[in-house]
Amino acid sequence: MHKGILLAGLMAGISPFTVTAAQAVEIEYWQYVFETRVNAMDQLIANFEAQNPGITVKHVTFPYADYQTRVVAANMARQGPDVLQLFYGWADQFIGGRVIQPLSPEAFPHAQIEEDFFPIVSAMKRGDDYYGLPTAVRSLALFYNKNLMEAAGLDPNTPPTTLDELVEQAKAITQVDAAGNMAVAGMTLDMGGQDHQWWREVLVRQFGGAPYSEDGRTVTYNDAAGAAALKFFTDLQLVEKVGQRGFMDEGQAAFRGGKAGFTVDGTFRLGSFRTIEDFEWGVTELPANADGLRSNYASYFANAIGAGAQGEELEAAEKFLAYISSEEAMKIWLDVVGELPARRAAAMTEENLANPVYAPFLKGLEYARTTLFVDEAAQRQNTIDMANRILIEGQTVEEALAAAAAAEQAIIDRAKK
Repeated sequence: MHKGILLAGLMAGISPFTVTAAQAVEIEYWQYVFETRVNAMDQLIANFEAQNPGITVKHVTFPYADYQTRVVAANMARQGPDVLQLFYGWADQFIGGRVIQPLSPEAFPHAQIEEDFFPIVSAMKRGDDYYGLPTAVRSLALFYNKNLMEAAGLDPNTPPTTLDELVEQAKAITQVDAAGNMAVAGMTLDMGGQDHQWWREVLVRQFGGAPYSEDGRTVTYNDAAGAAALKFFTDLQLVEKVGQRGFMDEGQAAFRGGKAGFTVDGTFRLGSFRTIEDFEWGVTELPANADGLRSNYASYFANAIGAGAQGEELEAAEKFLAYISSEEAMKIWLDVVGELPARRAAAMTEENLANPVYAPFLKGLEYARTTLFVDEAAQRQNTIDMANRILIEGQTVEEALAAAAAAEQAIIDRAKK
């Protein structure tokens, strides 16, 4: 079967493949542990194996904190996976370390990829080669606890639309105990969650700046706009007192526990939040600034083919990648995980656009930016450290911002050498 059929099947949302090899082929698929993602992939593997009885897929998972290390170590030992999931921001490291291989343009024609996927798929392209395809894309939105809003005298059907309204409503929700300790946060503060994306790609732009140059090689947030954005974020704890770093360990945990009014999070959290039974929650677009300017951050985990895959395993890996990038797979992923389909046609349906949960995320994709990370983990930690220098160590906003900008520029410069 000609490889060009692979993406044709992908675009049609079906997997019309059969194995012609004389014996069964087993391939390994690796991803990190996240319950809804694991459940969704188990369903996809079962469907794929039913359609391709000559191929079996072994599903291997690791804790998120260990995942990159395990992948790199296995690759060095020539025992890496045939297909693996990776955050788009890890692409340079995985390509440079020869962990993944370019996708065959015969199996995955570039013109079809660029026609059918959202433009952010280009974050997995280096030079003339694509190195992976996403099943789903993600944007950010503001989750809100309707019960806490109503208890605070707010209209639970009128969440904040501007940053000023967010602060005002968060103040109304915030509760402290007799000892002055926070009992209910109006707003979660979690740079280790999605707040580092909210600050970098949303708040910096809403305060009149840009986080990086257009080519992503120069840090540009060490200016008045960046300082204003950082002050707004840290003032939520220090001045407005509507949130607290480390409250209930993680922002999503505080929200799930009914102890936070608002939290910024991504579509990937929908599967988990759907299990909440103790209160009613809603989702709305990230608040605009006073002038109505909105911004958002879009990202995704891609699936790629391991550098060691060859022969029958490579052929099977290409078929599996085609299937998990198909419209059929994207619909399952949306239902189980809550992440939006990476293909426009599968995402921008009338049903999805009318859905009160999906619609805010889809609207956010229209004006979202995708950060060109060179070392996502290091750049994220740098932002966490920046906020901690203010919230814990008492540094000024200007001092913490300047130190963060210098450190991140060094990270970028090292990666681009």
